[in-house]
Amino acid sequence: MTQPLALIFYERLLPGSQLANRLQDLKYRVETVGDLASLHGRAQLEGPMVVFIDLESGHEEACRTIARLKADGLTQHVPVVAFASDRLGDLQAAAQAAGAKLVVGESALLNHLPELLDQALQE
Repeated sequence: MTQPLALIFYERLLPGSQLANRLQDLKYRVETVGDLASLHGRAQLEGPMVVFIDLESGHEEACRTIARLKADGLTQHVPVVAFASDRLGDLQAAAQAAGAKLVVGESALLNHLPELLDQALQE
């Protein structure tokens, strides 16, 4: 049985590396993407089960990337989980408007990852 793939973009080591480790513990194959510009192309090629994007590493570009994923017939079905510090503020509304399925604070993401994955993967 193949492991589902999760693509992750982050620049902040914590929580990004913790997220990757927890996903691996949940039997996901994890690939990190080094820059937002290549995330859409990687998602087209790799066919991930879910994409995680750190909003605090340039939230405007992150939102444009989410919108590109949602506008593309090859990737529009892939749920995007956006995360930021626990003080989301305007980031939450911007990411939701771009098409993110979930927008969560990093502590909630790390503490409730299995439940959030279930929620993100529901139709």
